[in-house]
Amino acid sequence: MMKTLPSLLLLFLFIFTSEAKSSSLSLPQPNLSFKINATHQNQGSCSYTVTIKTSCSSTKYTRDQISLSFGDAYGYQVYAPRLDDPSSRAFEKCSTDTYTINGPCTYQICYLYLYRSGYDGWKPDSVTVSGYYTRTVTFKYNTWIPGDAWYGFNYCNGGVSSDSDSKSAM
Repeated sequence: MMKTLPSLLLLFLFIFTSEAKSSSLSLPQPNLSFKINATHQNQGSCSYTVTIKTSCSSTKYTRDQISLSFGDAYGYQVYAPRLDDPSSRAFEKCSTDTYTINGPCTYQICYLYLYRSGYDGWKPDSVTVSGYYTRTVTFKYNTWIPGDAWYGFNYCNGGVSSDSDSKSAM
């Protein structure tokens, strides 16, 4: 019995630290060093459908500037500046907005960041991206996007999400 107690403690510790690690990966994070990749912007042309659901607990509407960037582990990146358009009622509370975005062809999309600039605030529920060469992927936010920072997810497992010779986005 005494020999199994340390084994059980080790097992419990492993499970606890694995849970903590996986839950932190599922939350969006700021990426202060994220840069828009100028290298691959004009290579190839693929079309992506991006669906953004705004949370029902967001502000009634936002006049903030909203930009988006997503890509793969090989440095191929799609950048969509200024998706916002207050006259079109984009990003209203409980709404779903769908965009067709053209950009370089990517391998499997493994990161996505949103950029918000303004004073109204905005809380997206989720962002779904689909393209011809990639499987559909959904990034669950359900949190307020901080101002003036790229905020999102990077599941590229150590891959490159932007080149070192990139220029800053904002």
